[in-house]
Amino acid sequence: MGIQKKSNWLRRFVYLVLIIVVGGSLAVAFQPKPVAVDLEPVEVGPMRVTIDAEGKTRVKHVYVVSSPVSGRKLRVPVEIGDKVEAGKTLLAAIEPSDPAFLDVRSHAQAEATVKAAQAGRALANAELKRIEAELDFARADLARADALVKRGTISRRALERNQLTVKTTEAAVSTAKAALRVRDYELQSARARLIDPGSTASRAANCCVQVKAPVNGQVLHIMQKSESVVAAGAPLLEIGDPKNLEIVVDLLSSDAVRVTVGDAVLIEGWGGEKALNGVVRRVEPTGFTKTSALGIEEQRVNVLVDFEGEAAAWQRLGHGFRVETRIVVWRAPEVLRVPMSALFREGDNWAVYSVVDKRVELKPLKIEHVNGLWAEVTSGLVAGDQVIVHPGDLIENGVEVIARGR
Repeated sequence: MGIQKKSNWLRRFVYLVLIIVVGGSLAVAFQPKPVAVDLEPVEVGPMRVTIDAEGKTRVKHVYVVSSPVSGRKLRVPVEIGDKVEAGKTLLAAIEPSDPAFLDVRSHAQAEATVKAAQAGRALANAELKRIEAELDFARADLARADALVKRGTISRRALERNQLTVKTTEAAVSTAKAALRVRDYELQSARARLIDPGSTASRAANCCVQVKAPVNGQVLHIMQKSESVVAAGAPLLEIGDPKNLEIVVDLLSSDAVRVTVGDAVLIEGWGGEKALNGVVRRVEPTGFTKTSALGIEEQRVNVLVDFEGEAAAWQRLGHGFRVETRIVVWRAPEVLRVPMSALFREGDNWAVYSVVDKRVELKPLKIEHVNGLWAEVTSGLVAGDQVIVHPGDLIENGVEVIARGR
């Protein structure tokens, strides 16, 4: 009997131990574990706010050389990049244009005009010969009258009448010769209308207009290098000085109003190892509409940027090169800053999760300036506070956390 009683107590003790072990294991298993998080300190440091946009270099003063006359432009003798000297370098030569093609009716009319001019010339030539014959007769008659006057056979008045006839006939000969020259010119004009385009007769030898460089510089762009027919005022080339560069950046109008003349500019992505320095020279007062890659019409404004520093640092750039610009619209040497990855919206305000004694505390903030990395904190945190970056769904007020990797 005593042995059986002892065995029952032993069994109960074993069950009790098992219950305690299982209960403890379950309690440990279901006890909330600290959530691993990434922490960053709130610190004091420099901060700047920039407007980032792509820009394009261009020569400040580009001269468009245009054709002074209409005609056939010969092949341009210069190449892009060639240096030109004002008043000396030949940029283009323009010859007279070929005559236009004549249709069937116009060609028939031109041929008829030539035949009419030929007939008119023949008529004028015959008239000239008739008057020359009359002049010969008048001169012979004058010689006979002169002999008769000396003998007293006819009066002096008859001699003077013969002299008048000679002079009148000589004047008529001069008139007939002038009329014949007029007919010759009319015939030449009529034949000129029949000159075919491209014939050697349509090209005047050594007859062209030479277009020379108006300023010193380099050839930047050639609109049409090959021979072609151009109208007066048609652009032929662009020239300028590539050492006198600027950058044009087109910004959204909402960003352009934040930019002021004199703002510093960091120039990156231009191909060199170091960023270049620049300064805003002008914010153009007129905007323009530009369609974005998504098909949205945007109002843009051009901002002009000058290079600063040694010219040798950016002389490898040329006209129309792409660059990336960061226009500094605000900067401060020391501000209380928090990483942007720690911020989130809590209602209408900004907030962060701060960690105090391994517990999460929700802290609303007042933010002044922000950029892609940092936000300036004016209220809600102090230097040295630890904040959670990239907080997940498990993070809430009062949750125990532990720094990741510790």
